[in-house]
Parts: sequence; structure tokens; C-alpha cells
Amino acid sequence: MPSLPSTIYPIGAYNLHGLVWQTDVSTDDLSTDVDSGKPYALCVDAYQGHLLKIDPFSEGATVLNNYTALQFRDATGLAIAGETLWITKDNGIYYCNMVDFELQPFMELPNKIDGIAVSDGGVYVSSREVGKIFVFGRATRTLLRIMDAPGAGFEALTLVGEELWVSDRTEETIYRLNAKTGEILHRGLTPFPNPMGLGFLGDDLYVVYSGDENYIRDNPNDLDQPFSVSTREKTFIHRLKFNHYQDGKLNYTLTSGYKVEMIYLEELSSEEPTSVYNLTWRVAYPTDNYRQKLLAIEPIGIPFEEEIVDGQRVAAFKLGNLKPEESRMFGWKATLELHGIKYELKDSEVEFVPELSPEMQKLYLVDDDGLSMDHPIIQAAAKEAVGDETNILRKMLLIRDYVYDKLSYRVTPYIAAPEEVLVRGTGSCGEYVGLLLALTRLNGIACRTVGRYKCPHENDLVMNIPLHQYYNHVWIEFYIPSIGWLPMESNPDDTGSRPYPTRWFMGLPWYHVEIGKGIFFETIQPQPYSIGELALNHVRFKVLEEI
Repeated sequence: MPSLPSTIYPIGAYNLHGLVWQTDVSTDDLSTDVDSGKPYALCVDAYQGHLLKIDPFSEGATVLNNYTALQFRDATGLAIAGETLWITKDNGIYYCNMVDFELQPFMELPNKIDGIAVSDGGVYVSSREVGKIFVFGRATRTLLRIMDAPGAGFEALTLVGEELWVSDRTEETIYRLNAKTGEILHRGLTPFPNPMGLGFLGDDLYVVYSGDENYIRDNPNDLDQPFSVSTREKTFIHRLKFNHYQDGKLNYTLTSGYKVEMIYLEELSSEEPTSVYNLTWRVAYPTDNYRQKLLAIEPIGIPFEEEIVDGQRVAAFKLGNLKPEESRMFGWKATLELHGIKYELKDSEVEFVPELSPEMQKLYLVDDDGLSMDHPIIQAAAKEAVGDETNILRKMLLIRDYVYDKLSYRVTPYIAAPEEVLVRGTGSCGEYVGLLLALTRLNGIACRTVGRYKCPHENDLVMNIPLHQYYNHVWIEFYIPSIGWLPMESNPDDTGSRPYPTRWFMGLPWYHVEIGKGIFFETIQPQPYSIGELALNHVRFKVLEEI
């Protein structure tokens, strides 16, 4: 039996929910012994109501419930226990046999239900409406226990022994829970948005993704607008690599990653050409860390010299004297390994932490970038955000949520001062960062800026095609003494209303490229001009392969 493909695109599928792997041994045997037959996936298409048997090799799909598709329409959860198939739909739990697929009611809940998992004795269902996972006795239909849902969005479920695995659409996260207590054991980020189901084939975890994508539609009869932007369904099944590690007190999970090529290039371009003398242009390297490895870097255009700035590698281009209208292009091409990372750290583990060292205080508790930390509005906001809280992890979440309550995202032509941003109520990613830095530092938490680009991931499954990024991005890292630096996104988790997801609190998706931690990404010396007055940058990515 050949190995299964990493990604499966089912033909004729619109909106897949749930995932169960089965194995064909013969036409009447639904054994789950993956070594004895040909595996196939079962998913329910909520749009058509089709229960689909999906061949992972041909990607063809067979409708099993030919005569009961209307009963399955709008189903959100799918599970199989023995010879019984279970689904969730609206407020109800239903089951049927695997012959006629006639749904029978099991029970109805007061709230809308999302995912389902079934064991010999229990029926687990999730409800994002109330943020809970309910467990009912399969024989008695009585409520056995209630557990807090680990995330904030639609959650699909599957059981593996004593573990309950959960995929959360909003959080873009897979959770591994203790099935009896609901304790989160590990969590990892999905490489793509909209996870809607998960299931194991042997030891391999597969995740179903269903959503919409934009595409350019051809309108040949419209001479004025022959092309328009339209949307279409995008649904696929992808194998997720989920690996947990520990380094000292840092526990983290790495999920599926990619080998990526990134090019950063500067092109001299000035509206008012002028002579520049003894010019050195520095551009930081991508950094090495748990989730990101710099495999190779090479110069483009002209050579550079490597320098070390605050322990980080920087490319120094010695341009010397430039004449007016002189043409130059220079930069670097880097090959990187990028993974999604999620750190696991409980409030109780940081209830008591050592004092921040004087060296760290001098570096990361000061106003070194126009943070307005002495402004009355910012000082009042710093106190209001955390109240009497003393736990460093809870303080960070309080500050983040406070900023999200006060701001909404907006692209701005320049970075305004934090007090102006707070009064205005809108901000770019850089303005979110400025306010976050000011409030965290005033509360005694060391914090620094990180950036710089995201690999375009709209074309996330397209390999070796140039992908152009037109904007940069910044986020932050905060420091916990005796633990280390932890990442936190600036604005993407600000969904507009509580509860805010925590997908990128102590986590980063694979497509973030970290360049410069607390140092400037790019500088010129001497500095009679700004970088933007002298040059135009070009940023290009290629996703080379899945790791």
C-alpha cells in the first residue's frame, strides 16, 4: 500500500465537517485495521447533506446516504462507534446504522451543538454558544459532566483512548485534552485557517479545512470589466505534524512547517536625487529559534559583510559614495524552515517569578521609542488595564484584552503616539505594538518589538511560485524571568468582541518570518536621509516544500 498523500482535495465537496478514517477489507467489512486494507475518509458535506466516502489516492468521493441527504444537510459533527454513525445538527444529536443511514434522534439540547465524539460509554458534544463540552451517558442519556471548551470558536472532536482531541476553527488550534478532566495537555496551531474536523489514521493526524477563497473570475462578455473578484468553496484534508518539545522550563508544540525562500531587495530610488557619502546600509538576518531555522543566506546585487548587533546577525552593505541618480540594487536571499509554534504555560507556573534583573530593566522597561510612558493618559491606562492583578501571565492577557477593547485595526500612513492612538480608537499593527509596549513596561513586564514580514499564505498550497508581500508587520515578545521570551501577536487576535481568541498569545503561525528582536530591521549610516527617501524595497517569497 503506497503512503497516503499529505493533502487530499475531495472532488465534488463543498463544505466538509468531521472526519473519520475507515478501512476497506471487503465490501462488507468496516474494519479499522489500517494495515489490512485500503483506507478511506468519511466526512459529511453540510451544504449538500452528503455523507462522503473519500478515496485519498484518487480524491474521488462516493455518496453513501443517497436517499437521506436532506436529513444530513447542515450537520456539523460526525463520529462512528462500532456499526453506528453519529451526527450533530442544530440542537440535536442523531445516530443511524451504516446500511440505510436513516437518522434517529438521541437527544436535544437547549443550545446549538457543533462537534461530536463517541466512546463505548459516553457521547461528547461541543457547543461554542455556551463555550462548553458536554458528556452524556450513551446508554442512560444522562449528563455525566461538563468541561470548559478549550477555545473560543466552532470545535470538532475525536477520541483517542483516554484523550479527547479538539480542533477549534476560530483559534486555528488543535488541542489534546484529558478526556475525563478536560485538562489541556498540549496544543498546536494549524497551518491553515478554518479547521472543521480531525481524525487519526493510525498515528497520523489529519485535519479537514473548509472555507472560502477569493479568485479572479473571467467575464469575457464584459468589455469594461473583463475580470472581477469572486469567491468559491475551498475544502481539503491535510496531515498535521504535531510534535511536543521541552527545553528547560519552556514547553512548546511545533506543527507542520515549510521550507521557504525569502528575498529582501533594496532599489535606489529617490524623487530628489542627491549625492550621499560613505553610506553603509544594514539589513538584519532572519533569526534562528525553536520555530525558525536560517538554512542559508546569500547576497544579491553586491556583497555584504556580516556584523553582530546585540547578539543578532546583520548584513552590512558598504555602498560608499553615491552620485545623484546612481542605480543600485542590493539585498539578500534567505532559505528558511518555518513551523507553527505554541507554548504551553499555566498561570500557576508563574505565580512567583524572580525579579527582573537590572540589566533587563535598563533595556526593556524604558521609553526608548516614543512610547509616551510619562503621559497621564498612558499611565492611567496602564493601571486600569491590570487592576490589582499580580500574576505576570494574567497581566499580559489583561493588557492585551484592554488594548483590543479600546482599538480596532486600521492602516495608517504613520505611527502615531500611543496616547493619540488610544484617544482615536484605531491603529495599525505598529500602533497596537506601541501601546502594548507602553502598558506592559509600565507594569514591570519586559517587552520588545519583533517583525518583519509574513509569507503570503492565501496561496498556501502552491509551491515554487513567486509570492509578493506588499506590507510589513510587527508584533511583540514579552519576558518571564526564569522562563524566557514568549511571542504575542499585535492585532490579528482582535476579532472585535470578547472572548478574544488566544491562538497567537504565546504562539506564532508558520508564515511569520522573525527578523530583528529588539533591534532595528534596517538602518543607514550616516543618516541625513530616511530609508524611504533613498530606496524602494522589494519582498518576495517562495514556498519550496512542506517539511
